Amino acid sequence: MVEELVTAGVALASVGAVYLISAARVVKQYERGVVLRLGRLASEVRSPGFTMIVPGVDRLRKVNMQIVTMPVPAQEGITRDNVTVRVDAVVYFKVVDAADAVIEVEDYRFAVSQVAQTSLRSIIGKSDLDDLLSNREKLNEGLAVMIDSPALGWGVRIDRVEIKDVSLPETMKRSMARQAEATRDRRARVINADAELQASKKLAEAAQAMSDQPAALQLRLLQTVVAVAAEKNSTLVLPFPVELLRFLERSGLQAQAQTEQTQAETEQVEAERGARRPAPTVKQAPAMTPTSAMGAAPATRSRAADENGFGGSLPPELEDLPEAENLT
Repeated sequence: MVEELVTAGVALASVGAVYLISAARVVKQYERGVVLRLGRLASEVRSPGFTMIVPGVDRLRKVNMQIVTMPVPAQEGITRDNVTVRVDAVVYFKVVDAADAVIEVEDYRFAVSQVAQTSLRSIIGKSDLDDLLSNREKLNEGLAVMIDSPALGWGVRIDRVEIKDVSLPETMKRSMARQAEATRDRRARVINADAELQASKKLAEAAQAMSDQPAALQLRLLQTVVAVAAEKNSTLVLPFPVELLRFLERSGLQAQAQTEQTQAETEQVEAERGARRPAPTVKQAPAMTPTSAMGAAPATRSRAADENGFGGSLPPELEDLPEAENLT
């Protein structure tokens, strides 16, 4: 009898130990336990630590509450400015409601992955290429909002979304490289021009200061000679003073101006003299009558004969002429 009781006690103890072992569960700190009792959700979610369930009646599902890092496969799309790109991203999320993560969705990880891919495609189509390359923070925020909207009903919260890489076609890369090179060239030229402008202003100020002190220009000339001779060259370059050239140029211009002025004064004096000279007057001879003309002709002839040395009579050779009588 005693042996039977001992045997029964040992059997009950063994059954109790097996029951405890099958009913005991341990929930880790980063997990929460969701109990389904006969297929229905229990009222409470089991917290971390040791917990008990009813074997054969309850079923415990552990849900990880840590932040999950999920890479999003590269998605190929066309941007708003018609550029084909491939963009990949990474999603950081965690479960905030273990019961909804078990009851509302079959596999919350797969669901979040699919939503992230579709949202990434949508972001690519709504954005320009420049936004994808330079304004990623704004795109990350918009992508997180698009994924977080359906995920809240699954007991999942999107912590952050990051666009990792944007792959461009080779032709687009070459075009962007040429554009960047042209931009850098333009910037270098602008900086060089600005430096030349500042240097010219400083040189103008230095020239003005040297013009006030002629000795400063001589000292500058000597410094230039010393700088050239410091290289141990056999040839010594002596700079020709520019002021001398300017002096010669001014002297030539002044001499030319004086010559032109003298010529103009001379022409003016001649013009004034011509204006002061009186015009020549023509005297009219008195009219002569035929008788007076006839009387004056012999006298004129005799005067001409006297001047020629013939005297009052004609020479013998002229008297023999038939017209000689008329001449006498």
